[in-house]
Amino acid sequence: MAEGGEGATGDGAAESTGENAADVTTESAAGGAVGGSADGTAEDAADGIAASGADDDLAQDDLAVGGEGATGEGASGDAAAKAELSEAEAEIAAQRELRERIEQRKASKEGPIEAGTKLSGTAADLLAAVRAVESGEKPLARAFSEPEPAPRRPAPAAATEPVRPPRPSAAPSGESVDAVRAVLAEGGAPDALAAPAAAVLGEDAAERLRADPWQLLRVTGVRPEQADGFARALLGAECRPDDERRGRAVTVWLLEQAAVAGHTALDVAALTAALGQRAVPDPDAAVQSALAEGDALAFQDALDTAEAPIRRPDAEAAGDDGAEAEQERPVRVLIGLERCALAEESLADGLARVINSLPKEDGSGPDAAAWESVAAEASGSTAELIRAVAGHGLVLHSGGEAARAEPAALVKAASALGLRVCAAAHSADGRRRLARATGLADAAVTVAGLLSGEQGPGRDADGAFALDLLVVLDAPQLDVESAAMLVESLPDGARLVLAGDPGVLWSAGPGRVFADLVAARCCPQIVSRTPDPGPIGELTSGIGIGELNEVEAPGKEVVLVPVRDAAEAIHRTVQLVADSVPRAIGVPAEQTQVITPGHGGAAGTRALNAALKERLNPGPGRFGGFDPGDMVAHVPAPGRTTPGRVVRADAEGLHLECDGGPVVVAKERVEREVRHAWALTAHQAAGLRWPAAVVVLPGDAGRSLTRPWVYTAFSRAERHLSVVQGVEQELPRAVAERPWKDRTTRLQTLLRPQVPTTP
Repeated sequence: MAEGGEGATGDGAAESTGENAADVTTESAAGGAVGGSADGTAEDAADGIAASGADDDLAQDDLAVGGEGATGEGASGDAAAKAELSEAEAEIAAQRELRERIEQRKASKEGPIEAGTKLSGTAADLLAAVRAVESGEKPLARAFSEPEPAPRRPAPAAATEPVRPPRPSAAPSGESVDAVRAVLAEGGAPDALAAPAAAVLGEDAAERLRADPWQLLRVTGVRPEQADGFARALLGAECRPDDERRGRAVTVWLLEQAAVAGHTALDVAALTAALGQRAVPDPDAAVQSALAEGDALAFQDALDTAEAPIRRPDAEAAGDDGAEAEQERPVRVLIGLERCALAEESLADGLARVINSLPKEDGSGPDAAAWESVAAEASGSTAELIRAVAGHGLVLHSGGEAARAEPAALVKAASALGLRVCAAAHSADGRRRLARATGLADAAVTVAGLLSGEQGPGRDADGAFALDLLVVLDAPQLDVESAAMLVESLPDGARLVLAGDPGVLWSAGPGRVFADLVAARCCPQIVSRTPDPGPIGELTSGIGIGELNEVEAPGKEVVLVPVRDAAEAIHRTVQLVADSVPRAIGVPAEQTQVITPGHGGAAGTRALNAALKERLNPGPGRFGGFDPGDMVAHVPAPGRTTPGRVVRADAEGLHLECDGGPVVVAKERVEREVRHAWALTAHQAAGLRWPAAVVVLPGDAGRSLTRPWVYTAFSRAERHLSVVQGVEQELPRAVAERPWKDRTTRLQTLLRPQVPTTP
């Protein structure tokens, strides 16, 4: 469930390097334009620039002459005569000689060279100024003025050839995998862990495992008791529960599990309590060891409290007449993984930059009148959104499925104003719907495609997107790492709109970015007044405010199917998908999605997929459990689910068709990356929609349901929703009483001192 994502530190480092490079380039350009050439005059520098702009062959000659002059040819000749000249006179003589040589070479070419015929900008101004000086006229004042300093991260004027970063290859070498396999065999661990362990621990994974067997806990899916068994086999009598290495590894494992659950940090008391439950004798020492080794970071965040200030005891003793003495604000101590902590801090810094870097009207973009003109053509929430974007760098937009038309209208309006605009959705399905709504197929991307560089405008040399406006739909699905990379990739002065349905489940990865920004009130928030239509829209709108209402569905848009147990739930689900929905609603089985709370259990995705495969595409599963025609979900990274279909399998691996394109999954990765997908969880289904959905709620899932889960699952259906219900009163109780499973994050605290609060 955790979103692996790309690290935020890489973009941050690229940004810093780009800024330094930009500063150095700016200084060099200023020196060349103002200080002139090595001979010391701007006029000679201008001649060199003019020659290079006028003729390529001449440019090479001029460069050669400049080099000779700089190395002393201009000072050669009669040494005695030169000695009698003053330093200034010698320099003037050398400059005159160099200018004469340049003029002779120009005259030798065919036809006169007109000043500025092939130049523009500063070079043209310099050449015109030199000609004016030679003719006795007044030069242009701007020719020798100091250039304006370059912005911190300027966006290129156009992205004619965007920079596409190469895909990193994280595959470990065969020698490293073999070495790890040998160590795992000694410890009785399965061979299947060799490749993941080598990928996580690096080329020296075998040595690291021998030195610290509990490093195996860094591999996804390994639990502490399994790592303990591996350590006992390798260390023998030296394996003890109070081993410092074990305490440190279990601390990191608990923080990783917290990230899977969506937390970016854990309260220190909760962490030490969890360590105690994992048989760590000294939890405090384990936490300190993890901090000392840099495996985790500690934070002290000030808390807001509405309680009255507490009087200091010494204040009463000193007789302060009851005056309340100042007291430090209470703090909470949090422990978090470095990647989550750095991503959240980078995101807060980037958001503050976006909020504060919106440029004043300078003629480079649409002015207030132009924005007002396009806003006047819209109405309601759409007009409010356009006006908010006109005056602010960051804007939030909230609404359901029908409200997606409002940011789509913003994208079209901004494009009509001449802005470079891009709109990103969470899934390929969302991208297609966005392209249809905007009519701008090139501007519609997925978040993953934009970050990887496979879609969208690409990046300039400084790592910034060539954009003036980025609109991100499905913003609640953004985890802190993806959000940090998006924000840090925006150039200064670019606008950012985060839009989404606040009722859906939060991201599969750590953080609750959209919810934290809404709570922080650091920017304008536009709440759509466009409701979702039809019985399904009426049902989900009620769920969003905690009410499970009965709705009229004359066209069988919503159907409730009560069941007694898991076996009946599976039977009725297969019947609905294979027969009832296609016959009564006209939606074929391949366009009907089953959604259930979890993978395990008597009616989880595994059981449902087995039953649906047997009915819809029976086969022996000879390709790692899959057959051609199977509906599958490709999960290249945790939190990124792409529906597809199996085409074939060969020596290359399993061939899939996902979103209309071919995908090949290597044989050793099939088990980790591919699942049957007739049935998905609500988290996997987030950001996707189907003509029909069958939501299965077996009796054993009742207490795990929450309002966001029910809202997300029910709102995946466009035309028809069937609810196979075995939880009885737990469903309305979940909608009314269980709004969220809270997450511990720091984004609100980090934003508080950086940006002003928006009322």
